[in-house]
Amino acid sequence: MDKNNNAEKSEYPMRINKYLAQKGICSRREADVLVARSLVKINGRNAKVGDKISEGDQVDVSKKVKNFKKLQYFVFNKPIGIVTVSPAEGEKSVADIADFPEGVFTVGRLDKDSHGLIVATNDGRITDKLLNPKYDHEKEYRVRVDKKLKDRFFRIVCGGMDLEGGEITKPCKARKIDDYTFSIVLSEGKRHQIRRMCSALDYRVLDLKRVRVMSIKLGALHAGEKRELVGEELAEFLQKLKFVK
Repeated sequence: MDKNNNAEKSEYPMRINKYLAQKGICSRREADVLVARSLVKINGRNAKVGDKISEGDQVDVSKKVKNFKKLQYFVFNKPIGIVTVSPAEGEKSVADIADFPEGVFTVGRLDKDSHGLIVATNDGRITDKLLNPKYDHEKEYRVRVDKKLKDRFFRIVCGGMDLEGGEITKPCKARKIDDYTFSIVLSEGKRHQIRRMCSALDYRVLDLKRVRVMSIKLGALHAGEKRELVGEELAEFLQKLKFVK
């Protein structure tokens, strides 16, 4: 008995995800997400991903955990020529080709001629938090244009600019990749914003690809492929959205 107690003591301090896994509550990956959703408390306070506990700490898991596994989150690489939602006759939408589980929907849009990262989920809470510009969440794009990029282009784009119709863009971050390609990070999502910004400066967009939404990166995901967000990647995403119980 004493030998077992000494072995157990030697494991402390222990990461909270390992503790929950050892208690049979969930896997380590699932534990990170429970913590990110403020469903776990250590000594009465909300746990954080990466927290460690010591022997004698009080760990409480919310009764809401029974609904935890019903929520799913995916990254999908939308191909060019596919619309995000509401296809017209002869068109296909993301839902037509992605084979998402029932109830999963896309959050935000990419126009038909653009491609790249789309987030999909059955968690309706994230729609406003992800799309409302008041939350200032970053989205990163890689853009190729029809002629050489000049320094003036970046000065105007980064400082905020007027678009036709009286819209004014927020200041943003952009950097040159090569003579015809640049990266741009926006914290808003005006309709066809990047194409309109380029057009206002007499550039035509030849290719537009979204490569990141907040902490989620497209990575090596091929066009038409999806992957489920799990573990620490999902936990970080949910924490940045500032979810509470």
